Amino acid sequence: MTAASPSTEKRRGRPKRDPQTAEARQKLIRTGLIHLTERGYSSVGVDEILKASGVPKGSFYHYFQNKADYGSQLIDAYNDYFIGRLDEAFSDEDLTPLNQFSAFTEGAIERMAHHGFRRGCLVGNLGQEMGALPEDYRAKLIDVLSQWETHSADCLSRAQAQEEIPKTKDPKALASFFWIGWEGAVLRAKLERSPKPLTDFTETFFTMLTA
Repeated sequence: MTAASPSTEKRRGRPKRDPQTAEARQKLIRTGLIHLTERGYSSVGVDEILKASGVPKGSFYHYFQNKADYGSQLIDAYNDYFIGRLDEAFSDEDLTPLNQFSAFTEGAIERMAHHGFRRGCLVGNLGQEMGALPEDYRAKLIDVLSQWETHSADCLSRAQAQEEIPKTKDPKALASFFWIGWEGAVLRAKLERSPKPLTDFTETFFTMLTA
């Protein structure tokens, strides 16, 4: 498939998206997610992203106004990816809700292990750097975490309805507690290059759920 000619685009009044430039954007997003989950926002420059992705500078500024806009779109892309992971885990009808939650954590640990625990969570990394980031990132990151908490609380509410966890527990508070602890465990796992902080936290969390 090739891009439409300029004359065709003009006749239709709406240009077609060039597959090559669309692919360039995806390369920039993938490269940015790798670099920022490994090293953070402040230590990675645009030129380094361009070199690693093999994308010319013109393509970068076609899609992103500047580095701040690029980082903002990386947050959106990471959130879309992560919500997909949560939905996938929490919709597995072969598992009970509590086992769905456990499967999500196990999958996340496996993915970190696959990358040698070099990559952390983009949201957690940016939260650690917030003092040096654009201020509008703050609300964006809080909103992302709120979305993850909502998905998690829904799963825990279903677990409660099936009597997997006591009725006295508050699913929303549990979900908030989970993400506070999980993000800290991810940072520690990245620091130690070990799954132990994650497995320790999840074992304690699930024990607390059923106590």
